[in-house]
Amino acid sequence: MIDSGIFWLRVAACLYALGLLHSILSVLRHKQSVFRMALGAFRVGVVLHGVAIVDFAMAYHHVPVANFYQALSLCGFLIALVFLAVEWRYRFSSTSVVLFPLVFVMTLVSAMERPVATWPDPRVRDTWLIVHIFLVLAGYAALLLTAVAAVAYLIQERRLKRKQTGRLLERLPPLATLDKMISNSLGLGFAFITLGVVFGVTWAFIESGTRWIGEARVTLSLFTWVLVLVMMFMRASVGWRGRKTAVMALFVLGCSALTWVAHTGLGPLLVR
Repeated sequence: MIDSGIFWLRVAACLYALGLLHSILSVLRHKQSVFRMALGAFRVGVVLHGVAIVDFAMAYHHVPVANFYQALSLCGFLIALVFLAVEWRYRFSSTSVVLFPLVFVMTLVSAMERPVATWPDPRVRDTWLIVHIFLVLAGYAALLLTAVAAVAYLIQERRLKRKQTGRLLERLPPLATLDKMISNSLGLGFAFITLGVVFGVTWAFIESGTRWIGEARVTLSLFTWVLVLVMMFMRASVGWRGRKTAVMALFVLGCSALTWVAHTGLGPLLVR
């Protein structure tokens, strides 16, 4: 039963990956061309996810919440159910941009309770790690651009309110242009960091099993990713624009810098 549950959980994660594709295309191209296909795959994934939870419950003779992986799986399943109920009742699909990646990552991590075979080739291992590093650095670069546009937005907004003049200040782009820059760079950062998290989690699982769970630098990385998700949620569902997004973009950049430090110079210190 346990092996069967893990199998269905991993199949569900593969189906949820189509939702991740939809989210990335939505934030980069501002189109929902694959939403229907992603939603259909998501519904099937929820059914298989439920089958996996039932298998675990039958194997353990209790609700599967005995460890981190089981609790994460159940939480992701409930989030998916709530989304489907809201989408069916109110046709409120804008939150899919955020909830699809969240459920996918939660299911992916929860499906890593059991070990898998090691790398088939050291070159594949090294290439996978390089891709992870490239994606994360590209995401941080996009977040840096978001922060720069956010600072310019705050300065321009203050100048307009106080009717300040100055050759340098007057050269700043209009608020609408800066807000669009924030939106586009944030979308790129979201796409790169999300893919970086997926590659990084998979690499760590194959490389060292589950020992990476609970490490401070991993926690910081996931926290930074969650903050980016929150920003995307606020823009997609609540309609956050302007000053609120600019301030939060600066906060996310600070967390990104701390995450980078944790993986380089202060990594050994934070792991203690």
